[in-house]
Amino acid sequence: MLLKQMTDLFGVTGHEDAVRAFVREAAAPLCDKVTCDTMGSVYAFRKGSNPNLPHVMLDAHMDEVGFIVTGATDKGLLRIDCAGGIDPRVIVSKRVLVGDDRVPGVIGAKAIHLQSAADMQKVLGYDKLYIDVGAKKKDEALKLCPVGTYAMFDSEYVEFGDALVKAKALDDRVGCVAMLRALKESDYQGDLTCAFTVQEEAGLRGAKVAAYRVKPDLAIALEGTTSNDLGDVPDHMKVTRVGKGVAVSFMDRTSIAHKGLLRFVTETADAKGIAWQYKQFLSGGNDAGAIHQSRAGVPCVTLSVPCRYIHSPSSVASLRDIEAQQALLLACLSRLNAENPVAR
Repeated sequence: MLLKQMTDLFGVTGHEDAVRAFVREAAAPLCDKVTCDTMGSVYAFRKGSNPNLPHVMLDAHMDEVGFIVTGATDKGLLRIDCAGGIDPRVIVSKRVLVGDDRVPGVIGAKAIHLQSAADMQKVLGYDKLYIDVGAKKKDEALKLCPVGTYAMFDSEYVEFGDALVKAKALDDRVGCVAMLRALKESDYQGDLTCAFTVQEEAGLRGAKVAAYRVKPDLAIALEGTTSNDLGDVPDHMKVTRVGKGVAVSFMDRTSIAHKGLLRFVTETADAKGIAWQYKQFLSGGNDAGAIHQSRAGVPCVTLSVPCRYIHSPSSVASLRDIEAQQALLLACLSRLNAENPVAR
């Protein structure tokens, strides 16, 4: 399964090499040209038959959250920091793979039996966490995993329950899968560029370059986004709900959706009977935040898959929501053949 293949790849932000190689090979037979920029983002371009239609840019980021080695202790434990935003509360005792050789390791901290009452009242910072790769001393650890080496979560892709999937990197390999399907199945007759970007988790960096390079007339960002639908959470704080369809963002911390595009996608979803929901809490951000500010401005909208436990080794999403994201993307591209939502 394509989603399993993509979530298994090593692609921590700033080190997306394996994902980039996979995407280039997968996209090449589906488009007219595949190129990369100097940052490492991949562009799959398909020339349209109708030059009067807008040049559409689809965007999804290849990178995932992870860790980077910053040093080692005398006893051979790797010192680390996060690459992308990871709550340190979710990582103690989790398995990781370090470097391109995928050296196995475990994230460790002082045993709970040895922690003081004060220790137990606070979250351990990254200065109190380390990766144990089985080395006995500093030189051995750094020879195996030098400073600057990246580490990713070691997490198995599992389908379970009522059409749910657990994996790392659902944010945003779901978007990458959606774009590959669009290249294969879309009937859009205008120019289409799929930008598989780098370093979203480090501050939307790849998307800023991508939008400047592509110069699109409009853009659709495909994302994985926060779900907060469990436990004793007030309805208005539930951001999105897993299993309730693709999430459409009207605003977040980095962008406000173009009103015409927003109406266009929701009307399309309703007309096609595709399950959708608003992302109802103004949290987070995504590549649209960089894209919409490029050059003279780019009309943007974001379609996301709700993910529980996002930015952890065990993010959970619904396969139905993933299908809804892809179905809505294809429906919107098809409708663009007859209507320009930016002119609304």
